[in-house]
Amino acid sequence: MRGSATEAELLELIRRALASAGLPSGAVGALATLTGKGGHPAVRSASAALGVPVAEYPAAALAAVPVPNPSGAVGEAVGTVSVAEAAALAGAGGGRAELVVPKRKSAAATVAVARAPRRPHARPNPGEQP
Repeated sequence: MRGSATEAELLELIRRALASAGLPSGAVGALATLTGKGGHPAVRSASAALGVPVAEYPAAALAAVPVPNPSGAVGEAVGTVSVAEAAALAGAGGGRAELVVPKRKSAAATVAVARAPRRPHARPNPGEQP
């Protein structure tokens, strides 16, 4: 997230990423990012507009998350080769999460979409009513 990113730019990027996966905006459970980026005005505004919290993760935690599209330039700049994909995966449950939309960029923002692991349907014990 660059300093010049706006709420409108971020929300549009999120909307497009969700639409590409066939997901409604209501599917967003949280915005996840690098520690220190959650206070960016665009992130705070998008969080409020979507009615979701912001989760921040330190670079070391994000660096431990395997991602399909690492960036050496991002690694040099912030200490982890991924922010968008790693934060999305971390925010959706870590190693059990699924990356649904790989990172997408606009002029000043990058987003990725991850899905929390699906819970197995609970089955009633024999003799119990469903």
